[in-house]
Amino acid sequence: MVTDDLTRAAAARATRWRDARVVDVTHHGDRGVVLRLDVPDRIPHRPGQHYVLRLRAEDGYTASRSYSVVSAPSEDLVELYVERIPDGEVSTFLADVVEPGDLLETRGPIGRWFVWDGRSRALGIGGGSGVAPLVSMLRHAHEIGRPELLSLAVTARSAAELPYVDELRAAKALVALTRVNDLPPGPTRLDAAVLGALVDPGATIYLCGSTRFTLAMETHLAVGGQPASTIRVERFGAGVAPG
Repeated sequence: MVTDDLTRAAAARATRWRDARVVDVTHHGDRGVVLRLDVPDRIPHRPGQHYVLRLRAEDGYTASRSYSVVSAPSEDLVELYVERIPDGEVSTFLADVVEPGDLLETRGPIGRWFVWDGRSRALGIGGGSGVAPLVSMLRHAHEIGRPELLSLAVTARSAAELPYVDELRAAKALVALTRVNDLPPGPTRLDAAVLGALVDPGATIYLCGSTRFTLAMETHLAVGGQPASTIRVERFGAGVAPG
């Protein structure tokens, strides 16, 4: 079928490395950076997909890392949130050195498992920078006029450390702050009781964060009765290359 051929062609294009121009750089304190990229011959992504960025040294050494797309599929630029990892060879360069006008090697969008089509109920659960793909889902939900389909529960140590905190609060996301609870009254943890109240067997769960965080959330969801078959997980941390 023609549609299948187009899908395969798009998938093939997504695997090619392209030089994307950095249009905007916005720092999130010293914790991370928001990069907005103009990707040539861009393939519209699906909320939940990611891009790979590759850095190349003069001696030919390369290092690459994956970053979830934050922008909605309809946006012209690809927005990525990069958490600055101390001593990270990629994230520190992206956060401290990259400026508008620079070119970055990119490949994507990538991923088929952790994506939301915007047509069915979903619950997004994110820890720290793990909120990035959930914000893409949120923006998409608003653009298609179906915000009621998506619920969000996110956590960080403080509001200052939570990326996109204002956007998430405006969307009435449940925000749990574990160290400095400097927002209006809310939970300090996404524990079994909190998640138990959010369990929805008819929804797909999109869970993103560190390995320790996601394993704990999976346990809480299972105790609450969420079917394992409905939970999709995107992990970073142990077993994943550092930033």
